[in-house]
Amino acid sequence: MLVLRSLLFNLAFYVNIVLWMIAALPTLLMPRGALLWIVRSWARVNIFLLRHLAGITCEIRGRENLPQGPVLVAAKHQSTWDIFAMFLVCEDPCYVLKRELMWLPVFGWLATKAQMIAVNRGARSKAMKQMKTDGEDKLAQGRQIVIFPEGTRRAPGAEPAYKYGVVYLYSEFDVPCVPVALNSGHFWPRRQFIRQPGNLVMEILPPIPPGEDKALFFERLVAEIETASDRLLVEARSQAVTEQTGIA
Repeated sequence: MLVLRSLLFNLAFYVNIVLWMIAALPTLLMPRGALLWIVRSWARVNIFLLRHLAGITCEIRGRENLPQGPVLVAAKHQSTWDIFAMFLVCEDPCYVLKRELMWLPVFGWLATKAQMIAVNRGARSKAMKQMKTDGEDKLAQGRQIVIFPEGTRRAPGAEPAYKYGVVYLYSEFDVPCVPVALNSGHFWPRRQFIRQPGNLVMEILPPIPPGEDKALFFERLVAEIETASDRLLVEARSQAVTEQTGIA
């Protein structure tokens, strides 16, 4: 049954992507808000498919910790889920993503229309300056800059690998940084076919105010995200054991 449910969800998920990307093409000639509506609709359908096909419910905790307006959001990244879920959390998210994604047909066009921040990872210092300039512009528009500090998906419980980019942005932007923890990798593992049923949780943690020492900020950010993510992973695994054994 688990294999069948995973198969049905995966098929539906990728068909859903294609359909919504086609639906989004006309927004290239429309105001950016139209594309944002399309992306949010796509995200809501994904949540529906997860619940009804894969048996995965999605819970977002700590919404009250996300300030309105411009802010830097630093999120744990374990799964594809993390990407579209942010559109249901932030008012107007702007992702920091690698430049190569902007070259993809359709996706790159839509990401450009959405005014995401593309980073040339090979340029290093030049990339940092460009990221700062683009980020300041987006914050001035009242948007939320979303960055995955580890740069790529990490398996649940894996050794953290945070990069300097988030520290640089925090030190340059006079806005709070909101840490985000999650356990999505337990339910939607990277590069795996099976989708594990259960209650997937994203937890928005209290914001770190601007102006902290860089080293102290980095230490605090990593500790808070990792501690909370580990706790959520234990919660997910405990839930799975309870369901399998029937012992609460």
